[in-house]
Amino acid sequence: MIDATDATFAQVAIERSKTVPVVVDLWAEWCGPCKTLGPILERVVAETDGAVELVKVDVDSNPQIANAFRAQSIPAVHALVGGQVVDSFIGALPEDQVRAFVGALLPAPSEVDLLLAAGDEASLATALALEPAREDVGLALATLYVDQGRPDEALELLARFPETGAVGHLAARARLLAKGVDLGEGTDEKLDSLLDRSKEDEVARQELIDLLDALGPDDPRTLQYRKALASKLF
Repeated sequence: MIDATDATFAQVAIERSKTVPVVVDLWAEWCGPCKTLGPILERVVAETDGAVELVKVDVDSNPQIANAFRAQSIPAVHALVGGQVVDSFIGALPEDQVRAFVGALLPAPSEVDLLLAAGDEASLATALALEPAREDVGLALATLYVDQGRPDEALELLARFPETGAVGHLAARARLLAKGVDLGEGTDEKLDSLLDRSKEDEVARQELIDLLDALGPDDPRTLQYRKALASKLF
C-alpha cells in the first residue's frame, strides 16, 4: 500500500498501472464509510501477493487528484490498468463485492497454473514439460513422487533446480526415503547416534544433515543438532 500525493500520484499510480493493476482509494479522515472500506481494501489487495497494488489518496491534502477524478463523494475507488481507469465504485461496499472488484483485475491463470492446481501426476508432468524452469511445478511433482515412495524419481527431478530451502528439504526427504529412514518414532535416538559418529563417518554426517534438512527450520531439534554438529567438527 502506498499513500500518494499530488506530486507522486503520476509515478506511483498511473505509471505503475502500466506494469500491474492499481486500485486507487480516495478517502478523507472525517469520512466514516472510508474508515470502514479502507481496511477491507487493504486486506483484499494484500491477499493478491503483489498482483494488484493499492494507492490511497487523502483528498483533503491532495485536491488535484480529487479534481482529476471529479470526486463528488467518497470513498471513491478506481481501478487503473495501463494508465487508464477500467472500473470504479463509490461508497463502502461489503467485502464480497470488494473481493469481486479486485479479483476482476487479476490476470487469468495460465495453462501451467491450471495444471498445477489440478495436482495429479499427469497434469504436473505436462505443466513441467511446458515450463521446465517452474520450480513450484517441479516441487509439486517431486513431492508426489516422495509421497508415493519413488525417491529416485524425485531426486532426478529436483536435480534440475537450484538447491533452495524448499528443494533441499524435499531432496533430504527423498534421500532418507531411499535409505528407508523414517522421521517418526526413534528420530531422537537416531540423531544422537549419527552425531556421535559424524566426525569420523562421512556417511553418518550426511545422513544427519539430511535428517535435519528434512525436519526443517521450525523443528527445535534442527538448530540444536546443527550447533552440536558444528561444535564436533570445528
